[in-house]
Amino acid sequence: MMVAGIGSRKGVSVEDVLAAIETALEAHGLAMTALSALATAALKKDEDAIAAAGGALNLPVIVVDDAALQAASPGTLSHSSLSQELAGTPSVSEASALAVAGAGAKLLGPRTVLGPVTCAIAISGDAP
Repeated sequence: MMVAGIGSRKGVSVEDVLAAIETALEAHGLAMTALSALATAALKKDEDAIAAAGGALNLPVIVVDDAALQAASPGTLSHSSLSQELAGTPSVSEASALAVAGAGAKLLGPRTVLGPVTCAIAISGDAP
């Protein structure tokens, strides 16, 4: 399973979200079709652009609860003071991706920042 974790400022556009996902995937030489799901933190559950991006890509958007976000936080590679303050994790995109990818998941690298959106790619522990 390959998951794109999404973090964003409020009020981003679906184009912003899709561009960040594409940029993150390209950084790892991957195509959009490699993704199994999008993930984000509970505090982003009402961010319409993230849901719209999932719809545009025909992928589920999985909202990660605070406990799962906290549990995945030690595996993050990036640190945002604002993310830590608002979400209780150093990186919403990285922790969300790790939480959804499951036990033994790993990030392919630090999050990609594209304007108001961050995207991190994680693969499940059973991925080749």
